[in-house]
This record gives sequence, structure tokens and C-alpha cells, in this order.
Amino acid sequence: MTNQLNQYKVRLKENSLKITDKRMRMIDLFLDEDRYLSAREVQEKMNEEFPGISYDTIYRNLYTLNNIEVLEKTTFDGEMQYKISCTTHHHHHFICNSCGDTKVIHHCPVDAWESELNDVEITNHKVELYGLCGRCRTTAATMN
Repeated sequence: MTNQLNQYKVRLKENSLKITDKRMRMIDLFLDEDRYLSAREVQEKMNEEFPGISYDTIYRNLYTLNNIEVLEKTTFDGEMQYKISCTTHHHHHFICNSCGDTKVIHHCPVDAWESELNDVEITNHKVELYGLCGRCRTTAATMN
């Protein structure tokens, strides 16, 4: 088991959660992906290893892993989607509308917004930019 997975085992224990094969496989699945996944995609991938795994199990674990900040969520294509949480440093994301690829944006505009808004204190924020990644732009251009 990778060192990363061991860190998540510790997080589960710290939150008094059982370390199950399904839960650890789900975390491993997200570690392998560099994009947001829908519950349906997670269920399809998990079903390969755990035939018949229910949507209830998937949703319950997505909710739990989000609550303990193992996963982060966003709404994409009209449905909730999840990816492994970025906890190493503060940043934002660009998300490709076509393939779902996610790229890190290091610049944070909050200081400028706070000064523009005068007399406010921003206590939390999330910035996501949407568009087409280079690969999807190229594919779209060749199809036109």
C-alpha cells in the first residue's frame, strides 16, 4: 500500500471510521484520477472490483469522505462531482468542460476582491474556471 493511502488510513482512524476494502479502493481510485468524477463513474469503476456495489454505498462513502476532507466536491454538468482534496497549498482549479481534466491555478484574486468590496472580510472562497483544455480545443478545431 502506498504511503499516500496510509495517510488516508490515518485520517479515517482519526475520524473513527472503519477502514474497509471498498473505502480504500475508492480513495485509491481518486488518487489515480486527475479530474472530478461523478457518483455514476465511481460506481462503474468500483463495480469492476466489487460487483453489485450499490449507489447507496457509493453516495454514503462520497459524503463521508467529503466531510472528513479526503474528497472535495463541485457541481459540474449539473451533477455533484468529486476529486481527491488538494491540501498541500491554497489554489484554485480550471476544469475542462469536455473531458473533465483539472489544472491548478496558483494565483488567488481574493486580496483584490476584498479591497474592491471595501469594509468586508472574506472568510472562505472557491474559484473554479471552466473551458476547454488544449487537447479538447484541438479536437474541437479539427472536427469543425
